[in-house]
Amino acid sequence: MARILIRNALVVATCDEQLGEIEAGDVLVEGKTVARVGQGLDERADEVIDAAGKVVVPGFVNTHHHLYQVLTRCLPAVQDVKLFDWLTYLYDVWSHVTPEDLHAAARAGLAELLLTGCTQCADHHYLCPECAEGDPFEAEARAAAEIGIRLHMTRGSMSLGQSAGGLPPDSVIQDEQRILDDSARVVDRFHDPEPQSMCRVALAPCSPFSVTPDLMRSVADLARREKVRLHTHLAETLDEESFCLERFGKRPLALMEDLGWVGPDVWFAHCVHLSEPEIARMAETGTGVAHCPVSNLRLGSGIAPVPAMLRAGVPVGLAVDGSASNDSSNMLRELQLAMLVHRVGTAVEAMPARTVLQMATLGGSRVLGRDDTGRLAPGMSADLAVFDLSGLAYAGALSDPLAALLFCGLDQRADLVMVNGELVVREGRLVRADEADLAEAAREASRALLASASAS
Repeated sequence: MARILIRNALVVATCDEQLGEIEAGDVLVEGKTVARVGQGLDERADEVIDAAGKVVVPGFVNTHHHLYQVLTRCLPAVQDVKLFDWLTYLYDVWSHVTPEDLHAAARAGLAELLLTGCTQCADHHYLCPECAEGDPFEAEARAAAEIGIRLHMTRGSMSLGQSAGGLPPDSVIQDEQRILDDSARVVDRFHDPEPQSMCRVALAPCSPFSVTPDLMRSVADLARREKVRLHTHLAETLDEESFCLERFGKRPLALMEDLGWVGPDVWFAHCVHLSEPEIARMAETGTGVAHCPVSNLRLGSGIAPVPAMLRAGVPVGLAVDGSASNDSSNMLRELQLAMLVHRVGTAVEAMPARTVLQMATLGGSRVLGRDDTGRLAPGMSADLAVFDLSGLAYAGALSDPLAALLFCGLDQRADLVMVNGELVVREGRLVRADEADLAEAAREASRALLASASAS
């Protein structure tokens, strides 16, 4: 069992209430597990890494993504439109995505996450048109295994097409029985519930405007039989709120509760438009939130009331959302924007740097139902990121190096990233893959996808 000692960091942020922040801190890793955290650890190790001038944090947890969207970043037609118009245009493009396209996109997006300190990613893949060939979930699982990141893969679905009053075109929806049958298959094949597992599965109909209430109920029943988690988009825009009120006579959260979609095994993406009583209900039921500040700003959806959620006790994690509405997978940038955006309209003290860090680590792990990640403490999975603060971007900021990671920074790459005890980023470079190759594969897949879409 390999032993790696990271020593003499400016500070080790454990995100553990008992251990706190350790100046001149060390972390000893044995195999896949954190063995000790402290100061001046005098331990035998197979490798000793000098962290002088650097900070060590638990690996960030990205609680919501759409990796296939890496291929449709920054398209001119949807740079300045709101969500429903954005989706209406892009669905026709996305209907041409193949499993191999997803593989190229996932490798690129997951690599970006690793390079910005993220060690765990939940991906919401709901694009499974009836006519599709191949297995997108195998392609995604393979990409994560190749890159070396911990994956929470969600088997998404859309069944309510435009002909039945939904938003997506009929060309991208699936039969509901097929959705249920394939959801069970994906769970059986890919879900590993054991501690330190590298791949888990959740079930995730896309949204209230792209599936039927019957499917939402059936998926919830299936997930609870299989003992996996539930995920969907919710309360992202006022258009969604209007849709739910007109079609179902209920606000989005009330609709979800009627369908059995609240509880500690459920997390929603966005939750921009929640009232105070709805926030209280989320807290009471332990229902989680994936907070996507950059995407919410990019699409003009609004600023989610996250400070109020945290005060109420709602489980909240951070997320970059899809790469067509961000348009990157830069997890550190997500932390920085989360810290800044909530200072407007609430109070400058509404979102301290350390609150954001806790949300991005322990908070995200809680949202994904994990008790083996999100902290640096003995017995926890060895997921961590090391950031070098010795450069120009942090000059004059070392009176509080941990806060400097969010307040300052032109250098947004992690110096070192470890997942499950394996070093997958060294000196700011991927260990398992070549960045140029990943970028070229994604560019080629994007060119081919856009050509197919324009020809149809």
